[in-house]
Amino acid sequence: IRLLQLPGAWSGFLEAGQGDASCLGPLAGLDKQRDQYREAVEALSDPAKTRLVLVARAQAATLREAARTREELAAIGLQEQYLVINGVLPASEAQKDVLAAAVYKREQAAVAAMPPALRTLPLDLLPLKAFNLVGLDALRQLLLEGSADGTQAPASAPIELNAPRLKSLIDEIAADDHGLIMVMGKGGVGKTTLAAAVAVELARRGLPVHLTTSDPAAHLAETLDGTLEHLTLSRIDPHAETQRYRDHVMQTKGAGLDEQARALLAEDLRSPCTEEIAVFQAFSRIIREAGKKFVVMDTAPTGHTLLLLDATGAYHRDIARQMSGSNMRFSTPMMQLQDPKQTKVLLVTLAETTPVLEAAGLQADLRRAGIDPWAWIINNSVAAAKTESPLLHKRAVNELREIERVATEHAQRYAVIPLMAEEPVGVERLLALSK
Repeated sequence: IRLLQLPGAWSGFLEAGQGDASCLGPLAGLDKQRDQYREAVEALSDPAKTRLVLVARAQAATLREAARTREELAAIGLQEQYLVINGVLPASEAQKDVLAAAVYKREQAAVAAMPPALRTLPLDLLPLKAFNLVGLDALRQLLLEGSADGTQAPASAPIELNAPRLKSLIDEIAADDHGLIMVMGKGGVGKTTLAAAVAVELARRGLPVHLTTSDPAAHLAETLDGTLEHLTLSRIDPHAETQRYRDHVMQTKGAGLDEQARALLAEDLRSPCTEEIAVFQAFSRIIREAGKKFVVMDTAPTGHTLLLLDATGAYHRDIARQMSGSNMRFSTPMMQLQDPKQTKVLLVTLAETTPVLEAAGLQADLRRAGIDPWAWIINNSVAAAKTESPLLHKRAVNELREIERVATEHAQRYAVIPLMAEEPVGVERLLALSK
């Protein structure tokens, strides 16, 4: 959404930004591209040229996020939208297994109760497959109705998976009494749920915890669905933080300026870049709290998180350059993120080929920034649950290879969380994840 908004944001900025003192150079270059920006916005908004497909899972949280996305994109002119709900458990599997029946019931309820914003969209439901969607043959079968995938045969012997559970990681975290816990990963792997699960278990043990998010699509409050002693909840709201930053700059830097200079400063603060600065400042404030308590951060999906870390790194390099040659000690947010005694990064993934590859790519990016992930969490594992559904059993067998890969090739330490019969919403169900 941020990328799609850029042409419109810059187009609007060009209309009103000609008097900006600090951006005259960039504006001169941008003005030459005015027609290109306008054409980009028009092409995205033209239903004859652009079709937008929203993809979600049959889960209440992801459908809420899809609805929010639908409304935000419609507001900037992208009206031609379609909805695909992927990976829906077939009704035939619900008759063969208690876990499958619970998952089927939960998914059907989520689809039936989808937000009104989605109900008017053309809808396709794609069934869950027993195999990973990797390779041409697998991709061809995705869209074939009734494709044979070997799920008719009864499940063979139960799978025994002796993998560490979330409790073992939380035991190590709790021993430190304070620190920053960053839960990272691609979208849709369960970061919000696991951030909440870690936070409520630490709070249950009597430790002070601040659970926060930098995800614009945050649904922490819905996941928590309650309150708990020792636990506080907050969100870095990009719009609120941007307004706070603008107000602060106008009250400080703008205090002694004449009317014309204040107008120039206000215009400068309307730049689309201002939001990144404001969010970074909020991020830095929260990091400082981790010296006295646990701060558990549910971060935005990877691309946005790396933008945030890139801003942190730029600030670190700027401070280091200014302090070079002096004997003064200094500390920056990036230094805290790079210190394993102060910060623990938990990478969340699924036991599937693509999510594991994506998490490994994120780990490589973090290591290039000097941040070494502390642990991996494999979420929603069928192999860690007990099932007699042929389809789910086949998926469980496929998961074993990916779990082994995480354990031997990628993670210093890891934990596996089973697929739950009930959606982990509310304090009690979140606590169950760490038992």
